[in-house]
Amino acid sequence: MTIQVLNGPNLGRLGTREPEIYGRTTHADLVELLEKTAQDLGVEVRVRQTDQEGELLRWVHEATDAGDAVLINPAAWTHTSIALHDALAAVRAPVVEVHITNIHRREEFRHVSYVSKVATGVIAGLGVEGYVLGLQWLARQGAR
Repeated sequence: MTIQVLNGPNLGRLGTREPEIYGRTTHADLVELLEKTAQDLGVEVRVRQTDQEGELLRWVHEATDAGDAVLINPAAWTHTSIALHDALAAVRAPVVEVHITNIHRREEFRHVSYVSKVATGVIAGLGVEGYVLGLQWLARQGAR
């Protein structure tokens, strides 16, 4: 089983971008954590980050074509991208939306998610631990 972990804009700046909000874990730390977790779970994981929406859409299409599960933090595109909604709606495997912060406790514009409407589940506000929980859940779905 392969799980695609896809990160949207500015997540490559984790650890330095507003650490009081997003924490001090860097994107490299996150990749290491998820690769270790995947190894422990016996699944393949591919962790990627982009600041280009078209690239993220291409990765979602690749996951769809491969039948891979998706763990996605679309970041700002959560609230703006109908194209991402449409691409994720075509994914046949489970899709988990994850956010480091609780988007529902933040600015009003962050309360709307185009992704949640097509996601199997949503994890928000648990820091990078939310990624681990999402990966664990997805791994269990593949084991069934």
